[in-house]
Amino acid sequence: MKDRVQADIGAANSLQVWTSIQWKLVKKRVKNLRQRIYRATQNQQWNRVRSLMKLMLRSYSNLLLSVRQVTQENRGKSTPGIDGQVALTTVQRVNLIRQMQEYSLWKVRPTKRIYIPKANAKLRPLGIPCIKDRIAQAMVKNALEPSWEARFEAHSYGFRPGRSVQDAIEQSHARLRKGCDTWILDADLKGAFDHLSHEFILSAIGQVPGREFIKQWLKAGYVEANQLHATTAGAPQGGVISPLLLNVVLDGMERLLASYISTREQQPSAQAKCQKPYRRKSPTYGFIRYCDDFLITAKSKADLEAIVPTLQDWLQQRGLELNAEKTRIVHVEQGCHFLGFTLQQFNQKCFCRPQKQKVMQFLQRIRDWLKANAQAKTEAVIHYLNPILRGWANFYRHGASKQTFCYVDSQIWEALWRWCRRRHPNKGNKWIARKYFKTIQGCNWMFATVTQDRQGNSTTVSLIRLAYIPIERHVKVKGTNSPDDAMLKEYWEQRQTRYGKTYWERGSKYHQVAKNQNWCCPVCGDFLCNGEAIDTHHQVPLSKGGTNAIDNLVHLHQACHRHLHSMRILESRRLEPLDGTTITSGSEGRGTR
Repeated sequence: MKDRVQADIGAANSLQVWTSIQWKLVKKRVKNLRQRIYRATQNQQWNRVRSLMKLMLRSYSNLLLSVRQVTQENRGKSTPGIDGQVALTTVQRVNLIRQMQEYSLWKVRPTKRIYIPKANAKLRPLGIPCIKDRIAQAMVKNALEPSWEARFEAHSYGFRPGRSVQDAIEQSHARLRKGCDTWILDADLKGAFDHLSHEFILSAIGQVPGREFIKQWLKAGYVEANQLHATTAGAPQGGVISPLLLNVVLDGMERLLASYISTREQQPSAQAKCQKPYRRKSPTYGFIRYCDDFLITAKSKADLEAIVPTLQDWLQQRGLELNAEKTRIVHVEQGCHFLGFTLQQFNQKCFCRPQKQKVMQFLQRIRDWLKANAQAKTEAVIHYLNPILRGWANFYRHGASKQTFCYVDSQIWEALWRWCRRRHPNKGNKWIARKYFKTIQGCNWMFATVTQDRQGNSTTVSLIRLAYIPIERHVKVKGTNSPDDAMLKEYWEQRQTRYGKTYWERGSKYHQVAKNQNWCCPVCGDFLCNGEAIDTHHQVPLSKGGTNAIDNLVHLHQACHRHLHSMRILESRRLEPLDGTTITSGSEGRGTR
């Protein structure tokens, strides 16, 4: 990774200021390389694939984008490995980029073992690589992922670009609706990440650039209680590239199931000219996978019982096995839990409802916060709960969730009423109702308050009602479509636009702002709803007379928002770069070429 593409952005001169990076150009270069790798894999031009992967690994834009992902976008950006190093400031990121230009294989370090609680009160082990290894893994992933995206199966949805939980749930509904499959193999893998076969991973990826890096990361071991432990199997669950490696290992399960064909006698429709029964061939099994969670569906229980031994042998070759305690065969009327939803048939209709346990955990989280913040201001409670409620509702709004939303609204109202009573134990119910609850647009008992905005004007803020959020059917991604396919540019633009229209409430000011900027981030040029956190930026700051009018607002990714503010700070004063030379404000923002 020492040499970089000389024509790449910033490769000619050493990076001095983080804010001088032109993210729109950086993302464009990386995206173009990914699409070229994808197209070469489709055409089975393997020599070209290897050459393009080498180009990606040496790309300076890939390095910059990987540093941004690890140090700004990922949730674990503040969690250090055994090196104790994080990069949360612009100066630290510039230093990190310079260090990564000298990254070598012998510098790979073991992961740091930590434990996080699971839903069943057990602990899940995580391996946290050091920050340099995480950046290197992100770079290798950008080189390896587009090649495998051209080979991955259609009904694999977990940790893949352009795919989500809602796609997996929609495919589950399609397989379990009336007239389709009626039996489900609810499968669970036993310690999937911890038991992956190293030999199978290296054999599957073949002799490609970055193979030695992957081998070093798999064999690096982990440190726990100041002791080094060797790793003979598995991939660190906190690694950036680990989900991709798991998808590589489990790729082929759908093709295995598709080889089983059933022939059934069908009765012709009343409008058919020939009324003789005919035989129809169709796949015996349906398949839906989200990373290591998967469902197999069939029309009979015997079909599922027959495939289990074959599936166990197939998994054993990859170092995996089914968890006997959690793997079960159930009828669709009994239902099963999958990715936070409950899939169940009622009166021959399949419903995808929020899982009861997840709903109870969500409500308990809100109740605990209200108890711990009994003295918080009313506007602080509303500003804290509204994003949480809207995010939770956006996740479940594509299923049969209206009844659940009404129940959650009622439970939150009761929790807020108890919160109000604890604050005023000597006041009556009518006094509390007048103080904390209002009628807004014909809706009674809205938890609301009158406050002042940043300009000193009075405004009313209220807690959202989940029951008013419309239920909209999610449109599943088609077949094996991938964002790395340059031929599907219009398809993904329409898909991202459709998703963006449901992110903000229709008719709201923020919905109109997103529409005005064509649902894209003007700083990096990428779609707004690409998985990153979104902020709303004032083009003219409120401190300088700006307003909250639509023409003064713009939606940005959170990292792009901070980048823009850093540029404004640097433009307002002269800088002292890391090497001691003086940079004038006029030289910033023009890139590093």
